Amino acid sequence: MKTLGWLLLGVLCCVVAATSAASTINSNSKLLTGAEQTEKYLPLLQGKRVGLLVNQTSLIGEQHLVDALLAHDIDVTAIFAPEHGFRGNHDAGAEIASGRDEQTGIAVWSMYGESKKPSAEQLQQLDIIIFDIQDVGVRYYTYISSMHYMMAAAAEFGIPMLILDRPNPNGAYVDGPVLDLAFQSFVGMHPIPLLHGMTVGELALMIKGERWIEHAAKLQLTVIPVANYRRELPYELPVPPSPNLPNQQAIKLYPSLGFFEATPLSVGRGTPFPFQVLGYDRFAADGFAFKPVSTPGAALTPPLMDKQVYGEDLRRVSTNGLTLAYLMRWYQLFSANASDMFSSPAFMDKLAGTDQLRLQIAQGLSEANIRQSWQPALQQFRKQRQPYLLYPDFIAEQP
Repeated sequence: MKTLGWLLLGVLCCVVAATSAASTINSNSKLLTGAEQTEKYLPLLQGKRVGLLVNQTSLIGEQHLVDALLAHDIDVTAIFAPEHGFRGNHDAGAEIASGRDEQTGIAVWSMYGESKKPSAEQLQQLDIIIFDIQDVGVRYYTYISSMHYMMAAAAEFGIPMLILDRPNPNGAYVDGPVLDLAFQSFVGMHPIPLLHGMTVGELALMIKGERWIEHAAKLQLTVIPVANYRRELPYELPVPPSPNLPNQQAIKLYPSLGFFEATPLSVGRGTPFPFQVLGYDRFAADGFAFKPVSTPGAALTPPLMDKQVYGEDLRRVSTNGLTLAYLMRWYQLFSANASDMFSSPAFMDKLAGTDQLRLQIAQGLSEANIRQSWQPALQQFRKQRQPYLLYPDFIAEQP
């Protein structure tokens, strides 16, 4: 087992201008993402052939990072596209094709197609790789899985990697089951809680430090932290991180509603309010109703497409962190045919990172008892993550 001193040394060697204590942060200072602090990383890129793992959230103000780097005469050689594509306009789960960016002519390589890890051929013309994507702090959101595979490839082929950090809009919460590696998948790569409370920069340091990738010790990793950031500060994303998380309410509800992707219910894909509603077509109900249709961002036959469904309107519900209330309430509605609720049990277990949550709900355990079962692993994770934190620690009280 690595000593704390070794871990701290690894972190400190990889971070540029990290903020380490709350006393160093002026609450009146402007928050600056890693990408906005160009003076800290442009010197690292001069004369280098640069690859970018980016999407539509990779902005400096209103300018895309690609355009900003080109304006500084940086040689952007390749762009790598995660789920939803480089421009962020592909459906969830839609295969992303490689090609060239129409605006710049730069080669675009898919990291969400047949292979999710870049090849030696794709990397051989690169001197450094940048990751700059806005995450939402939920384990099954796949951008951190793409970061994992890029880190693994960079370590394998000896290419330095630079993380331009961004705030976590769910950063105040550490909650949910810790992933059991028996249920590892692209929607859960790491033994971390569903809500891990870390930024992508912190998580990258942890992936390297805990050696969750092969050749981790070889990876030259640099993180540009967010300036003047505290994880408990509210942060509203300036750009939707993906087509079906269009606003802050969807982002806040996503940890609780993502489980419904393994059920026959609709979470509003194919409506103007995805991840802000719940509905089903086989329960008669008064009140709220909606009809999913094929729309941009949900063109691939959204669940219950063209059917009138009935359920809950959560657009104005105050929500923070993770609640199991919605999942357990709908399970009770399915009580006559409870097994139908988890229509994709294997996928449910991948989303949860364990089969225990599904089994506990089926056994009739209360939310309080289920939460209590998470606590030993959560306490261990909070200790484990400490050496990698770039910002003052904070964990909000759970609802």
